[in-house]
Amino acid sequence: MEGTRILIIDDEPSIIHVLEMALKKEGFQQLFYAYNAKEAISMIDAEPFDFIILDVMLPDESGFNICPTIREKTDAFILFLTAKVSDLDRILGFALGGDDYITKPFNPLEVVARINAKLRRQYPLVKQSQLNERKKNTDHFDFGRFQVDEAAGELIVEGKQVECPPQVFQLLLHFCKYPNQVFSKEHLLQAVWGFRDVSDDNTVMVHIRRLREKIEENPSEPRYLITLRGLGYKLVKES
Repeated sequence: MEGTRILIIDDEPSIIHVLEMALKKEGFQQLFYAYNAKEAISMIDAEPFDFIILDVMLPDESGFNICPTIREKTDAFILFLTAKVSDLDRILGFALGGDDYITKPFNPLEVVARINAKLRRQYPLVKQSQLNERKKNTDHFDFGRFQVDEAAGELIVEGKQVECPPQVFQLLLHFCKYPNQVFSKEHLLQAVWGFRDVSDDNTVMVHIRRLREKIEENPSEPRYLITLRGLGYKLVKES
């Protein structure tokens, strides 16, 4: 559950809130949010997800319309969330690439139950030791000059442990998990801080500077955390 990545695509804050509360109570912590179709496609292009909760009625595009595009990009389990209740709508949703269907109004615990049911089928108990071993192998990141231990919450630079504020560490972790991948300021605000309002990007710039001061030999001439003008930032990992 801790490593399960869930993207909720919905423009209604109240629905996102109840889903967030139910999922986090069940132990799901890696939750991401998109509030329209364009933002959702951009996030799916940028990083992997295990489950996608997709509202059919989005402000800029129908969830039905973008589902085939999403399916081309990911094998994630797609759960439609909609007020449409006809058999034709259900059949259409499955035909377009959806995996399950819940109608509004709904009980958020039903969403949690369906996700858990899928996980039980996908990862039976006999494989739990294998999953634990895989987690051990993926929570430590080595970039040569510095290493990051996610489980221990440690940043080691040239063999010495360096104090790292929680939000700076979370930003670093996000980059470590997707090396050599470009992230916009808007994406980082959403993924690391969970901000919906991305009008002020100063938060990202300040934390990027603080992070460079931790990991770079010369923060003014970064070798690892570089800026791509007009695109964003990426953490370079040499092969």
